[in-house]
Formats: sequence, C-alpha cells, structure tokens
Amino acid sequence: MIRPGTPEDAEAVARVHIETWQAAYAHVFPRKELESLSGERAARRAELHRRSPPIVAEENGQIVGFVSVGAGSDPGTDGELYAIYVHPDHWGAGFGRELISAGEDRLKELGHTHAILWVLEDNPRARRFYELAGWTADGTARPIEIFGVHVPEVRYEKRL
Repeated sequence: MIRPGTPEDAEAVARVHIETWQAAYAHVFPRKELESLSGERAARRAELHRRSPPIVAEENGQIVGFVSVGAGSDPGTDGELYAIYVHPDHWGAGFGRELISAGEDRLKELGHTHAILWVLEDNPRARRFYELAGWTADGTARPIEIFGVHVPEVRYEKRL
C-alpha cells in the first residue's frame, strides 16, 4: 500500500534509509562508515532536508520504502525528487515503481511541471531505475563528499 507518511513513520523511514544505504553503497563507501549510521542520525538528516512529508510504501504493516519530493533546490529548477528508497529485502517487488509514480503525482499536485533528482554517478542500479521511469541525465554533475570520500553526483530531469 502506498500512503502519505506520518510522524509515527519517522523511525521506520530512517531504518529503510540506513539499511538501503548500507546495501546500495557498500561498493562506494567504507564499511565502517556505513555500519556507523544510526537511526537518530538518519532521522535528524531527514528532518533537516525534508521539505514535504514522505510518501511511504507499506506491506503487512511495515514501512518498506519511501519517496520525498518538493520544490527544486537548484536555482532555476521547478520540482525535485529528494529521495526514494526501498528496503533491499523488497528490491524488485514493484514498490519503487509505485513510489516514483506517487512522487511524480505529488509533484504535479504541488503545481510542478518539471522535476530534477540527484544520484551518485556510481549507482548503476538506481540510474537504470530512473531511466526506466522516464528520467534522463541532463548533463549536470557536481562533486560531493560523504564520509570523507569524494564522489560525483549526476542530475536527472523529467517533464511531468
């Protein structure tokens, strides 16, 4: 089931966020750093960056994924998909497709007609997912540093 997130979902959303990072980025970041991620840290980060409540995917009463969208954070951009994560135990089950569709619908409800998202360049699984959902790399890249590791991000865009 896809539904609006509530404050009560914060801990479960943080768990999905952490455990997805640990699986998806094991080839990019030091294991020690990924293992050090805590629910409190993820919840605090999510709260700082959240500009609208997440939409969650729930199965058997358990949060298995979420998407967060809102106004574009880059100058001259309209809407943005801030984050989309599905717990690794549920990869390939269709939750990601449902969440990205719900996120795009939410962006349209907010009045956005065009959206961007940022993804690590070295995240082929996510990049394939976005491309299958109709997003395209727009040629914009930026370097970021996470856990002392310099990694490039690439920007994708989509007309809604």
